[in-house]
Order: sequence, then structure tokens, then C-alpha cells
Amino acid sequence: MALFTCKLGASDGKILYREFEAADGAALRKSLESQGFFVFEVKKKPFQFLFDKGIKRRKIDGKALLTFNQEMLVLIKSGIPIMQVLDAILERHDSGALSEVLQQVREDVKGGAALSSAMEKHGRAFPYLYVASIRAGERTGDLPRTIRRYIQYLKRVGGIRKKVISALFYPTILVVFAAMAITLLLVYVVPTFSQVYTDSGSQLPLLTQLLITFTSILRRYFLFGAILIAGVIAVFRKWKNTEAGSYVFDRFKLTMPLIGDVFTKYSVASFSRTLATVLGSGIPIIESLRMSIGTLNNVYMEKKLFEAVRHVEEGARLSSALEKINIMPSLALRMLGVGESTGSLEDMLIDISDYLEDELEERLQILTTAIEPAIMVVMGVVIGVIIIAMYLPIFKLGGTVG
Repeated sequence: MALFTCKLGASDGKILYREFEAADGAALRKSLESQGFFVFEVKKKPFQFLFDKGIKRRKIDGKALLTFNQEMLVLIKSGIPIMQVLDAILERHDSGALSEVLQQVREDVKGGAALSSAMEKHGRAFPYLYVASIRAGERTGDLPRTIRRYIQYLKRVGGIRKKVISALFYPTILVVFAAMAITLLLVYVVPTFSQVYTDSGSQLPLLTQLLITFTSILRRYFLFGAILIAGVIAVFRKWKNTEAGSYVFDRFKLTMPLIGDVFTKYSVASFSRTLATVLGSGIPIIESLRMSIGTLNNVYMEKKLFEAVRHVEEGARLSSALEKINIMPSLALRMLGVGESTGSLEDMLIDISDYLEDELEERLQILTTAIEPAIMVVMGVVIGVIIIAMYLPIFKLGGTVG
């Protein structure tokens, strides 16, 4: 994700300057235009590596945002005015990114700005989805209900994200240590044996000769190979951050055997829960769809959903529009159709996200259960072949002596 500086025209005639994270400028421009902004300029921030620390300092992580909302909900429900709410929270958070941002928000609110407008100026700290939810709560006069919904949303999304990370953590550790063990054998252990065999002048088995030749090439061109791999990775990342590259790569992720279904379910579950949260805040369906698209984290699926939004704008039902773009399981589509027919779309979207998250957790459990022994078997076979190749001359020599 790159950081872009945008000059926007709002519906009320105001000129806004905002910073957004996006894979590429074209997709960001399209997203902003679909949200009702007139986009004057989208400019990628140069030399971002020089400002990374500052960017991270201004960004509030999910846990801090969750704590902030929990505290704000308790204080607002107690009937305390918003200025005193902010003062009370600032007393508890006297330093850090949250405190820096809230100080500025407090000053804007003190000057007469609405809470949502004050937060909107800090796009790195408060997601657009969150600001829009707060604004909807202000319009309906039920801000506590809106905040409570967002808290539930953060908890559920954070929970499923942790499950995905924890499921991938152990296999990643296994792969890293297996690669380190094999590299150690090839770079240090095998050359030691090969030197001994060279000094002895004996005829080596074919497997041993092949292994020694491979390790010799590896040692000779190790630095060149490392630079080449780093270059390929750098080129790939640059290509992946382009509009065409991100589109192709994200589409490829969805078609990968075994794990493609995991990516699809994770994206659709996040989208469904986000859409339910935004609809529950009182935001119209079209605007809710546009706001929820960004939670897919997949350019291919985002472009598909833009098509669905267009169908809904033309009068189609949401379930029919989603069926045309073919990104949601058939059972989820049927559930969505029932929700539209009974007037319980929001509740049905939550049920869909629960259903997809349960399936995702089950699939991750199966994958991790299968991947771990597979990694161990592959590692054992590779290390076994290396050891056998190194000891074959000794076995041969022992047989000759016998």
C-alpha cells in the first residue's frame, strides 16, 4: 500500500486535502468519485520511506481505536457532553498517537465543528468507514448505538484476523527453520565432507557427485543469487503495486488451489460484516456499498463490486447484483435474498458473515493440519537425501573393506 495526497471537492463546495492508503492512484480516484467527491488531484507521496516513522506515529491501531470507543461509549451513555468526554479520555491517554490526534479533534470541536468533521481531518487515525458511521449517528441522534455497533464490528473483525494469523504462524516458522537447516547443511556441512572425499581421491557415487557440484555452484554464486532474488522481489512488488499488477495478482490469489477459497471467504465475510455495520448506522444502501468495498482488500473483487453497485443503482436487488458478479457463495446469496424479502437485510448480512467466518475457520484448521506434516515430510526427505549422499562413499568404502 502506498500513501496518496488527494485534493477533493466535497458536495457542500468545500475543498479538502486528505491522505489515503491505496494500491494505486487510479483505483483510489475511482473509489473517491464513487463516494461523491470531485477529485482534483491524486498524488503519490514521494520518498515515503523517509516519512514511515511519522506515518506510523499518526496511525492508531485497531486495539487503541477499540479502547477509545469503549471509553467514549461509557461516557456518552452517562450523559456527559462531548467536550468533557474528550477531556476525560485525554486524561487517561496523556501521550502517544491517540493523544496527539484527540488534542486536535478537541480543539476543532471546541471551535464548533461536529465530532465527525473533526475526526475526518485525520484520515490516518480514523478510517473513513468509522467517520461516516459517527456522522450517521450524529444525524440520527443515537451516537451511542452507532459506537456500540462499531465496537462489535472491531471485535469480530479483529478476532477473525487473529485466527487467520495464528493459523499461518506455525507453518511459517516451520518453513523458515527448515530452510535454515537445509542451507546450513548445503553451505557448511557438505563442503567439509566433499573436501575429505577430494583428498582421499576415491571414486564417488553419482548422487554424491551431484550434491557436491550443486553446493559448489551455490557457494560460488551465492551473493549473485541473493542479489538476483532481491531484485526479482523488488520488481515483483513494484509491479504488484500497479493497477494492472494488483488486479492480476489478486485474481490469481482467488484461483489458487486450496487457499483461493480462504482468500475469497475472508474478503466476502469482511465485506458483509462491514456492510451490515454501515447499514445499521442509517446510511443508504448505495453509499453503504461504496464505503464497504474498501474492506475487501482485493482489487479484482473491488472492481467486480463496483459493477454490482452500478446494477443496484439501476434498480436491481442486491442479491441479484451480487449473483451477476459471482463472488459470493450460492448459499450466502440465497440468505441475502431472504433478508431482502423479509426486510431484515442487516441481520442476514451478519448471519452471512458468521457463516463464512465459521467456514473459514474450519478450512484454516484443515489446511494447517495438512500443511504441518507435509512440511515435516518434505524437510525430512531433503535432509535425508543430503545425509545419504554424504555417507554413501563411507558405506561403499566399508563394503569394499569387508
